Amino acid sequence: MAQVGAPRGRTGFRSPRSRTLRSVATLGSAVLTLSVLAGCGSGGSDDDQPTAAQDNAPATRDRVADGGTLRWAVDAMPTTLNTFQADADGATTRIAGAVLPALHILDERGRPRLNPDYLESAEVIETEPRQVVLYKLHQQAVWSNGREIGAPDFVAQWRALSGRNTAYWTARNAGYDRIEKIERGKSDLEVRVTFAKPYADWRALFTPLYPKEVMGTPDSFNDGARTALKATAGPFLLKSVDHDSGLVTLARNPRWWGQTSKLDSIVLTPVPRAERAAALAAGKLDLADVDRSAAERIALAVRDARSGPAGTRALAHGPGAGISPAAALRSWALAHGSDEEQAAEAQAAREQNQEAIARYAKEQSGLGRFVVRKSLEPAYTQLSLNGETGPLSDDRVRRAVARALDRKELAETVLKPLGLPARPLGSHLALSGQAAYADSSDALGEQDTKEARALLADAGWVPGGALKKPKAGTKAGSEATKKDAAKEGGEEKKSDDKTARSGVARTAEDDTPTNDGLYIVGDDKPGDRPAAPAAPAAGRPARRADVLAPAPAADTAFQSAALLRQAAALDMITDTETDTGHGRLGEESGRRKDAAAGTQDKGGAQTQAEPRTEPQAGARPGRPVAGAYAPRGTAAPAPGYAVDTANQALGKDGKALSLRFVLPSGPGSESLRAVGDRIVRMLDAVGIRTEVTKVPDDSFFKDHIASGDYDLALYSWPATAYPATDARPIYAKPEPASDGSLLVEQNYARVGTDRIDQLFDQAAATLDEDEAHDLVRQADARIWAAAGSIPLYQRPQLVAAKPDVVNAGAWGLAAPRYQDIGYKKPGSPGPAGEPDKN
Repeated sequence: MAQVGAPRGRTGFRSPRSRTLRSVATLGSAVLTLSVLAGCGSGGSDDDQPTAAQDNAPATRDRVADGGTLRWAVDAMPTTLNTFQADADGATTRIAGAVLPALHILDERGRPRLNPDYLESAEVIETEPRQVVLYKLHQQAVWSNGREIGAPDFVAQWRALSGRNTAYWTARNAGYDRIEKIERGKSDLEVRVTFAKPYADWRALFTPLYPKEVMGTPDSFNDGARTALKATAGPFLLKSVDHDSGLVTLARNPRWWGQTSKLDSIVLTPVPRAERAAALAAGKLDLADVDRSAAERIALAVRDARSGPAGTRALAHGPGAGISPAAALRSWALAHGSDEEQAAEAQAAREQNQEAIARYAKEQSGLGRFVVRKSLEPAYTQLSLNGETGPLSDDRVRRAVARALDRKELAETVLKPLGLPARPLGSHLALSGQAAYADSSDALGEQDTKEARALLADAGWVPGGALKKPKAGTKAGSEATKKDAAKEGGEEKKSDDKTARSGVARTAEDDTPTNDGLYIVGDDKPGDRPAAPAAPAAGRPARRADVLAPAPAADTAFQSAALLRQAAALDMITDTETDTGHGRLGEESGRRKDAAAGTQDKGGAQTQAEPRTEPQAGARPGRPVAGAYAPRGTAAPAPGYAVDTANQALGKDGKALSLRFVLPSGPGSESLRAVGDRIVRMLDAVGIRTEVTKVPDDSFFKDHIASGDYDLALYSWPATAYPATDARPIYAKPEPASDGSLLVEQNYARVGTDRIDQLFDQAAATLDEDEAHDLVRQADARIWAAAGSIPLYQRPQLVAAKPDVVNAGAWGLAAPRYQDIGYKKPGSPGPAGEPDKN
């Protein structure tokens, strides 16, 4: 699992705790580690089912053709082939799953099951005086070099990962540090593992299992396994790693003793997420995880393909499809106007637009040959609340934030448009279907605006509090706030100025007239507002039905000017319709249409309308609201017509309540930003203001989340079948370091309690599975109550696949079975070859 650096020295490990690092799925893709593909134990109600079923075109092996190559997209070429190193990624995990032993794997409910390809049995045979696990290996299990898999491999992996030899650069050693000894059993096929202290998650160990040739020495572990594996033992073997092209080729293993792999080979092909639609359309991939935009394009392509052959119809989507009549007229007029420089630029823009339309249509034709398989990924998105300093160091404020959120609405924002179940996640530690899952969100409570406001008031954050200075002889804010002030220094005044400009805190005196003869109700800076657009010319307004078709080239200069005036009139109508019927969505749509038409200003840049002020939430027809224009001298509205004080910004001791909300800005993060926008509105409804900061994807986690440079943030964690082991460092109570910083392990919310730590320790030490699951649920309830992070929804899993690819796609909680992946036999019955109905 990847370790995330902490530039400010706030994260780190603390002895004697064992190290267990989980990779963070921050943006468009999740880096799922091997712990996700194995499990700790079964149990719980058989009625508990995953929220969404698998969608992987299942087919029995007799319906799968023998042979073929599958080109499978990965984000990047793996930097290491050793999953126990800090920079292991999703490609590392995928290779390991195909070429190395996995002693326990997850089923479709996310619960661990013994893998019969490698084990005949694995069970605890003694508990006193020590826990002893006996592994009985498959009689035919051998490495690709012909050597039997046996105790020497177990011993080598234990010694490398136990943490006793610091020459091994390991990212995690949880569980291996509890082993006392490993020895051969009655035969070479038996391995006895004795633990120094009980360990409930013993099934997590030795998956994947590396050969002793890799684990035997620090050099082979640290360096050798980064680029090559000296031996493998899976349905596939590592055939080649091409560092020039980035391609990794896995070939059928001739020594494989299990069911023969259906495919001849799998080629892992590095393609960034943003480029996958184009790669699929070009025929370079057969299987690829995709984002929502690519999935929607495929669905449209399939629909269009059913309507008729490509080239016989105009697409109703993509570049140029949304060009308004006004934009079309303006583009034509500029391209044929008297200003030669501007005409050349406009003509070039029109040509570029036509090329984009043709390119898009060609790609859509290629995408029509794919289907989208969808389920819910074994990962979840959460809102993290940094409780180290500032207002969120007060648990009442954190709980108020949580109670302000409508988690169902947030889940629906992401999942409902995809046709996936939009049920809020009820646990930090397990997903629906897993044995330890229980909805413990009641420990915090459901969305309740009134309760959120009450919690804030109890914490001292009240309307008008930003205007009340602390009494003489006292300091403003809490101790945590004082720490913030010392750290931020001169930035505080800058932040306060920004708050004043945004209207967070103001008095009646702020509503004063300005030089332009207008004032804005509730705004202290009306002069900064853009002027209202000029009214249309006298007479009836232009209508869309009056749009004239472009005339021949004669007298084009005169027609150009006329058409520009007519396009402006059409814009006025469009703006009016937008304001009355469609709000901001219509405004943004209009901007996109003008850009698509190639509309440009004199300097060649695409022109955009000035942003308009949106109606405020809660505004009623006929009542003045903050931000409304009024003639000079107009009295401020009576208190009964003013904005509800409950919706006004809150303050305490002269400081406004404002939280810094950090979001990624790159492509593929659109869903996170959409959820972030809704969270901002929900917090605004209870008086909490937010300062949204969008940062580059490559710095989002390292420079902000891991270093603690945020108040609120959205990111994801992969699910695990071992919550007692894998989730502990995420929720462990931070401890002070000698330099005054905090050692937070992976608890980036910096919120924890001693009791939560104790429950994790107890769950990891009991061998009673039901008791362990109960302890995990108790820990989860306390994590909810601490309100350091709020689970929102299980992430969508969208996979583009050729229709004849079977036993592959959106696996949900289950681990892939690589030897069964293949292509459907021609003429074979079943739904696998049917196009997607969506």
